[in-house]
Amino acid sequence: MNIGKAAKSSGLTVKTVRYYSDIGLIKPNVNEINGYRDFSEADLAKLQFVAKARKFNFSLDECKELLALYENTARSSREVKILTLEKISEIDLKLMELQLLKDQLSALASACLGDDRPQCPILDALTSK
Repeated sequence: MNIGKAAKSSGLTVKTVRYYSDIGLIKPNVNEINGYRDFSEADLAKLQFVAKARKFNFSLDECKELLALYENTARSSREVKILTLEKISEIDLKLMELQLLKDQLSALASACLGDDRPQCPILDALTSK
């Protein structure tokens, strides 16, 4: 299939599919006559795999690692679980950071009267060191 159909079927943009091909994440056949990429069903499955992994916030390097594990039938599920637990830890840390930011912004919003006066604790906090 051509790149447009592969992109549409995988839920990715043509630009993203081209990029994944350029960095070797997938390796479609290239027509030697016209230089067009020809995507197989296996390529499409990998594109869908990467699209889902990216939604779980796996980096491209992590996607490469996951794809290598996916393609290795002798793999142990232990390796996949370790990668997943590491990702969960990263997400937990990010959630804590976001909660802290939310708490700080909520405190600033509560301290601001939101009236017609120019004094604003929110702006004061953003301009202080």
